[in-house]
Amino acid sequence: MRASTIKYETFDHGAGVAHAGSRLATSLTLAAMSLGYGVVQLDVTIVNTALDAMGRTLGGGVAELQWVVSAYTIAFAAFILTAGALGDRIGAKRVFMAGFAIFTAASLACALSPDATVLIAARLVQGLAAAILVPNSLALLNHAYPDDRARGRAVAVWAAGASLALTAGPFVGGALITLVGWRAIFLVNLPIGLAGLWLSWRYASETTRARSREIDLPGQLAAIGALGALAGAIIEGGALGWDHPVVVAAFVGAAGLAALFIWRESRAAQPMLPLSLFGHRLFALTSLVGLLVNIAIYGLIFVLSLYFQRINGLSAWWTGLAFVPMMAAVLPVNLLAPRLAERIGPCPTIVVGASVSAVGCLGLLWIEADTSYWAICAQMIAISGGLGLLVPPLTSTLLGSVDKARSGIAAGVLNATRQTGSVLGVALFGSLVAAEGSFMAGLHLALVVSASVLLLAAVAIGLGAPAREDEQSE
Repeated sequence: MRASTIKYETFDHGAGVAHAGSRLATSLTLAAMSLGYGVVQLDVTIVNTALDAMGRTLGGGVAELQWVVSAYTIAFAAFILTAGALGDRIGAKRVFMAGFAIFTAASLACALSPDATVLIAARLVQGLAAAILVPNSLALLNHAYPDDRARGRAVAVWAAGASLALTAGPFVGGALITLVGWRAIFLVNLPIGLAGLWLSWRYASETTRARSREIDLPGQLAAIGALGALAGAIIEGGALGWDHPVVVAAFVGAAGLAALFIWRESRAAQPMLPLSLFGHRLFALTSLVGLLVNIAIYGLIFVLSLYFQRINGLSAWWTGLAFVPMMAAVLPVNLLAPRLAERIGPCPTIVVGASVSAVGCLGLLWIEADTSYWAICAQMIAISGGLGLLVPPLTSTLLGSVDKARSGIAAGVLNATRQTGSVLGVALFGSLVAAEGSFMAGLHLALVVSASVLLLAAVAIGLGAPAREDEQSE
């Protein structure tokens, strides 16, 4: 009896140690994935604070600055589906670490760029690496947290870190530009990259490999061409005029390549974008919401950065400080989101978040060149708070709508639609402020567009989503 007791106690102690070690590894895996997504989001917005400094150093107008921003998001959106499939094929951990290494090297190339052409090229490589990081970070999280509730809270932490990085970008960028210069905004990625690589190598566990998963190269090429042509048409339309032959040809090319992409995906044995996924109503709706939200938010961040610097004459430092209220609002709201989703449901939470952001946009319609900053502070908090509220349930809902074996491609679809929205938002809103006779007239129109697409997102998910009991049974 005593021997039996001793044996039981020894086994229980070992299990407790193993459980504690496993829990630590899972938490540090979450930290690594958060660093990966965070550095991606940081580089989406940190560049906005440096636009004026880059323009003075490298030359160029609004269109060139749009390309510095859009080169990153075009590559991000265009490659993200292939990156998710690649992770499914050879293992998400291996692919994620390769993406972190490429991102770190490309950041160094950005910092050392001698002219705008080299900078845009390096930003393209950064975007490619970002496309690798994001879906595979979600796939690794999905693997580390099999329980739905635990995964939802892990995704909330993952999204909170990224949202904090997204809104902190202008502030961090302003400080670095003031103290060191604009090249420092890229050098800050180096220690983050090294930390993320070590944590991933040491603590993340590899996902199951689906070696039969093929890479759809024709579909990938068509996607790159369609998105690049569309962004180019919108950006250059503001500079050259919407009836310019080059702009018209780019729109026609984008439409043709988009049609070719859909045709290819509908017939490929292993498509880059399985169109059957969109047969699931919740998957289709969350993808649409991701597209619309990013058109509104990312486009506004771009034009507000130009507003603070070129209209109000603020320095990079003060422009960064102007975004601090947005930074302060996102993190607590991100952490609140999963608890609210557990109480009222994920889709109603998304509706509330999109509606709050839309109200914030409408509240900025009276902004003028001489408007006091404190008169627009609350509206900026509302915009970012709404974003922070909707992203965690949006991400978790989409992942939960598909089989775990397809989590890589599902995460890729969500982020591809969101980054496509970012490309279109920056291209469209930048063209509005460049094409209008007055920057402020373009900004007002951009705010109307933002509020409209956010309300459209709220209506789409609110009316189109299945009831909670139906949702759970699908």
